[in-house]
Amino acid sequence: MKDIEEGKALHSKVKDAIIHLIKKGEYAPHTQLPTEAEFCDTFNVSRTTVRTALQQLTVEGYVYRVQGRGTFVSENKIKQTLTATSGDFNQQVSLQGRSPSIHVLSLEVIPADSVLEKHLYIKEGDPVNKLERVRYADGTPLQYEIAYLPWHKTPGLNQAECEKSLYKLLDTQFGLKIKRTVEHMELFMADEDIAEKLDIPVDAPCFYIETFAYLEDESIIEYSKTFFRGDKANFVIERTY
Repeated sequence: MKDIEEGKALHSKVKDAIIHLIKKGEYAPHTQLPTEAEFCDTFNVSRTTVRTALQQLTVEGYVYRVQGRGTFVSENKIKQTLTATSGDFNQQVSLQGRSPSIHVLSLEVIPADSVLEKHLYIKEGDPVNKLERVRYADGTPLQYEIAYLPWHKTPGLNQAECEKSLYKLLDTQFGLKIKRTVEHMELFMADEDIAEKLDIPVDAPCFYIETFAYLEDESIIEYSKTFFRGDKANFVIERTY
């Protein structure tokens, strides 16, 4: 059993120790964890401490509760590499033994507001393709995204093909090659709309990524907002020096 580190609140120490055991494979996905009483004996802490640790593990997506049965280990989180050359969503999810899918909620042409005017370097009122999609793994929603693309560069965007890789579609349908993206990440508590899209409770923790995609001539082709379920997302960030 991993030693509990000094200098942390007891429930955080217990939580970290359980996470270590899960990641080490001692508790496999969908296996039942020891009872609260057993964890109390293992870590020599109170039931309140164990209960708080398990509540945090549930919110963070490491475990789930079954009424009347106990606490079980969740499926491994879906790893996504935030590197342009790492493969698209479908490839990354498939390599982890999951079944990926993308569902287009809507594709419509809207007039640019002042925000899109600033981000896409177009005039307010200019037409913009607004694409809303939800991405799934094994039928579970993982992320909800809203992408905005200048209509004059992407007229007649193929909705059916948007259920695959958008960047590949931009290349094949319009000859537009993405050179680089700039992404901004922050935490976000799900509001009613995001909670409904991702099938999570209101105020559940999410990751929010704002993305700007640029073409080879450095003109911007996409501005998007993506919300990731905090209990399912695991990001890998690779840097080369």
